[in-house]
Amino acid sequence: MTEHQQPSACQNLDEAYRYCQNIAHQHYENFPTASKLIRKDLRPGLAAIYAFARQADDIADEGNDASEVRLKKLDAWAVLLDRCTSQKLDQPVFLALGDAINRHHLPLDACHDLLTAFRMDCTIQRYTHEKELLFYCKHSANPVGRLVLALHGIHDTEALHASDGICTALQLTNFWQDLSVDLPRGRCYVPSSWLDAQQLSVEDLLAGQISAVDFDSVKQRLIAYTRDFYQQGIPLIGQLPARLRIQIAATFHGGVSVLNAVQSEPDPLHHRPELQQHDWIKLVPSVLATTSMPGRLYKHFTAKSVCSEEVLP
Repeated sequence: MTEHQQPSACQNLDEAYRYCQNIAHQHYENFPTASKLIRKDLRPGLAAIYAFARQADDIADEGNDASEVRLKKLDAWAVLLDRCTSQKLDQPVFLALGDAINRHHLPLDACHDLLTAFRMDCTIQRYTHEKELLFYCKHSANPVGRLVLALHGIHDTEALHASDGICTALQLTNFWQDLSVDLPRGRCYVPSSWLDAQQLSVEDLLAGQISAVDFDSVKQRLIAYTRDFYQQGIPLIGQLPARLRIQIAATFHGGVSVLNAVQSEPDPLHHRPELQQHDWIKLVPSVLATTSMPGRLYKHFTAKSVCSEEVLP
């Protein structure tokens, strides 16, 4: 549990937003809170969303509390979430979040979905089938995209579907990038049914008894499965306003590049692939090309173009 989880009473809305922005600036991850590409008037609302998710995630993942205690704390978080849109709570995150939800017409159910995922983090460490994994992504990643779109006034069904594709792809990419981190902690996101198909087991994977060579066929299946979700998300980019389009294009290409790095890593079970600064710089032409001609990304989403991050012509 971090120092942010026991905030002092706060009745001033400006103070509450500053509190959330401080949290956002300290934790970047994949959430574009501090990005200058986000419209200035929307940044406080985005920071409130981030602070809510960040602190709930801390409840689920940090500290030494038993799962039962974490679940009770998340239940209390859910009560505050339901109250924050109709009451001015003396808790800065929910004071700011309640204002942001009302001001920007944000979907409350998306915030509750995030709490569902955090509850799953407290109790579930293995997944049998990909449908279970997608259920987790539906609640852990997809709500973030939907909240960002709602913040920008985008509620189109096709845009939401495409956003879900990108968010799911990013979540899956993070799972495969973090295999060497999660497995020693006893957490496995690789569907056990996929391991069974190759005469492998979750128990052996968690025990470090599966070689990179034996795991490679499973890895290739994970990569291909994830790439399909990136492709599902391509139509979103052309539907976005200019500033957000640049942000999402960069996120898209960055995610695909990480996925490619996982694919290229000989032993992702023991080594975490990461992009270096020069890798990010190499993405700039592709991001700009996608931003200016989003419709052409479909044609170039192949193993020879976007998947290897060549510059789009």
